[in-house]
Amino acid sequence: MNPHDLSIATLRQRYLSGHLSPPQLIEELWPRLEADGDSRRIWISRLERSELLRYADALAARSPESLPLYGIPFAIKDNIDLAGSPTTAACPDFAYLPERSATAVQRLIDAGAIPLGKTNLDQFATGLVGVRSPYGACRNSFDSTYISGGSSSGSAVAVALGLASFSLGTDTAGSGRVPAAFNNIVGHKPTCGLLSTTGVVPACRSLDVVSVFALTAEEAQHVLACAAGFDAADAFSRAASPFGFDFGTAPSPTIGVSTKENLEFFGNAEYERLFYETLAALENLGARFVEIDLQPFLDTARLLYEGPWVAERYAAIRSFFDAHEDSLLPVTRKIIGESKAWLAADAYASSYRLRALKRTTDEQLGAVDCVLAPTAGSIYRIAELEAEPIKLNSNLGRYTNFMNLLDLCAVSVPAGFTGAGLPFGVTLFAPAHTDVPLLRLAAKLQRVRVATAGARGVPLPPPLEARTAPATSGQVRIAVCGAHMSGLPLNHELTSRGAKRVAATSSAPFYALYALPGSGTRRPGLVRREAAGGSIELEVWELSEREFGSFVANVPAPLSIGKVALADGSTVPGFLCEPYATSGARDITSYGGWRAYLAAHGN
Repeated sequence: MNPHDLSIATLRQRYLSGHLSPPQLIEELWPRLEADGDSRRIWISRLERSELLRYADALAARSPESLPLYGIPFAIKDNIDLAGSPTTAACPDFAYLPERSATAVQRLIDAGAIPLGKTNLDQFATGLVGVRSPYGACRNSFDSTYISGGSSSGSAVAVALGLASFSLGTDTAGSGRVPAAFNNIVGHKPTCGLLSTTGVVPACRSLDVVSVFALTAEEAQHVLACAAGFDAADAFSRAASPFGFDFGTAPSPTIGVSTKENLEFFGNAEYERLFYETLAALENLGARFVEIDLQPFLDTARLLYEGPWVAERYAAIRSFFDAHEDSLLPVTRKIIGESKAWLAADAYASSYRLRALKRTTDEQLGAVDCVLAPTAGSIYRIAELEAEPIKLNSNLGRYTNFMNLLDLCAVSVPAGFTGAGLPFGVTLFAPAHTDVPLLRLAAKLQRVRVATAGARGVPLPPPLEARTAPATSGQVRIAVCGAHMSGLPLNHELTSRGAKRVAATSSAPFYALYALPGSGTRRPGLVRREAAGGSIELEVWELSEREFGSFVANVPAPLSIGKVALADGSTVPGFLCEPYATSGARDITSYGGWRAYLAAHGN
């Protein structure tokens, strides 16, 4: 076993087998924390060994089965509160000592996780680079001459180097995704409000999201489920809504991809090659691609730093900034200070512009299950970044800055390596509350694109059975056997309600099918007949609970919706016919289905 393997799946198996206890884990991990912690400027502060052992010992009375994150070590970005540890936001003069942990942190501790310490970041979470910190530039886990990505730099590198099983970051403009892509780990930016921001130093409070770094998409989903939940103390918190069609498990998801003219790799031919190889891998998984116009998304991205939203960064620390302006790094001070020039009228004008752009992007998103884009178009050496800090940081935000403005969720997925061995990542994004299918699709993609997780050569751990998802699908499946099947006259009654076909199958072998008499659209009637039935061709469709209700309300007698047994032994709601209506109707069971009958007797 790789000694750096801190995957949740591996640790959980060791705990359950009795080969590891939380105190033993701390004793194993402590020398590595001591040896590796400062070499890449990962940490701003770490808990003492005695403090870690107190957390570990507190688990002694519990069984590993009782807690979903039993004994799992994690790191926390230092703009998120951990009780008893200073929060600095990478500005020493701003530091304070919180008495309570942030809500998301506390939920993880309550689930059995062990906090290790606070990680480095771009000061006040302003940047995507990982070098804007008085605690030193956090260095890439693969090559220390390259940037780690930011602002959640230390959180990503800690996971990549096997110093933490997972970590928390924040993501306002891409801070939870860019560092993931540059360090061969998964970075999930949840739906806005799904994880509480109580106890988080705001950057842009209306857009801030607590994000999750993990070795795999399955493990990110597991952590998300443990940390998510409505928080009445957070005005921006919201409960999870049904995620709808689960395109993450669908055999042929529909994925939007930008037209070539809006894809920019800033001269990085290796990243461009890897992006198109990833498209081919998704196609091999069954994906169907639809070209989308990325321009309105890019126009939205520019609003974040070239519009009045940047003034929200000033609003977040206004009293501190006005009293201690010189405490900020020059580049951070410049970005936040210049935002004071924006007027309230500018904010209104830009909000109108955003609403118009969102209408356009929503129309495009409605035609696909999700969209694929590079997480970043290129990666830079630290020296390059320091020479052009604003321009290159802007390049890094091309595919990330629009997400929270448009209320999307996103996950950065490892997707290969350059010839020089540097990681590359892509981002899958979709509308709010589709976190679960997005992560499920990300899990499939990760396992066909890379064999290891992080920077220590850890083989991808076995899929972890994620804890209960933050939301249910809110979907209902229905079996159709006649005019509602694909290409037949009443199929529009399903498609107009957003229904999607999920299976072409057949019934269990004890149904009879009748051609019902009557005018109008020809329909069959399916009747259960144990003695002399047959297997009938069916399609299974899926639609939302709300749309299912309106669909069923329009089903005419003698048809009804009941439970239909499928060939695989499962049952779903489906069309059945009341037996009285079959009197005098033609028995067409021998044809095996309505299509075959129509083909034999004319459409």
